[in-house]
Amino acid sequence: MKVGVLYNRDRVSEGSFPAIAERFARGGAEAVLFSSPEEIEGVDCLLILGGDGTVLRASKPASLYQIPIVAVNYGTLGFLTEFKRGELDAAVDFILSGKHVVLKRTMLEVVFRGKSTHCLNELVLSRPVSPEADSRLVKICVRIDGKEAGIFSADGLILSTPTGSTAYSLSAGGSVMSPDCRTFELTPICAFSLRSRPIVCSDGSTLRFTAEGHGGGLLLHGDGVFLGELDRGEELVVRRSERVATFWVKDEGDTFRRLTEIING
Repeated sequence: MKVGVLYNRDRVSEGSFPAIAERFARGGAEAVLFSSPEEIEGVDCLLILGGDGTVLRASKPASLYQIPIVAVNYGTLGFLTEFKRGELDAAVDFILSGKHVVLKRTMLEVVFRGKSTHCLNELVLSRPVSPEADSRLVKICVRIDGKEAGIFSADGLILSTPTGSTAYSLSAGGSVMSPDCRTFELTPICAFSLRSRPIVCSDGSTLRFTAEGHGGGLLLHGDGVFLGELDRGEELVVRRSERVATFWVKDEGDTFRRLTEIING
């Protein structure tokens, strides 16, 4: 087995790698060090030493090459990490044991100006915020499978996967979805109307977004990364990606207990 080790350079020292590599070698595995998600390729498993942000960045190439992820939390919350800080040895033993549950997490495919981007957590459409931009609500028209689902007057919209339902969407009043749900959730951000509520739809649906009204365009962020600005008259298309992010976990049914522990500190 060849195991890739990806670390967050701001939180983990490269000097810890020799001890990790030696521990894998004693178990009959080879460890390869990566300092950037773009380097990931040709390994059987990816051990991530970092927080949720590091996992999100790594999920793109890992899903492309179908590499399973095991993460140790060196960040703040650790929704996507299977092991806590200080449990690195346990994570190595877990990988070597071969005793794991395979959890496949749905991803979004965002088609913008002819290019596709894949997101594990969410797509956010929001109003521009800058000294030069007018401070006003945006109107976003949403169509699901060709039928209008509503025009939202708000600061923005969040389209989340079940994985992303515990992130920005949760903070905006969205519901928590189990990772095995076959659904997407649309959550308004500071909606003007009391009738604007989160919408859950099948992840087999195709969603189309356009900016309406007299305001400017919409800023687009996928998993926190700026994707561009959707101008009025343009259409953004989002569907379930053919890729999935694969994680090795100890117990697939442990989601809500872990969520409660993380939120309650």
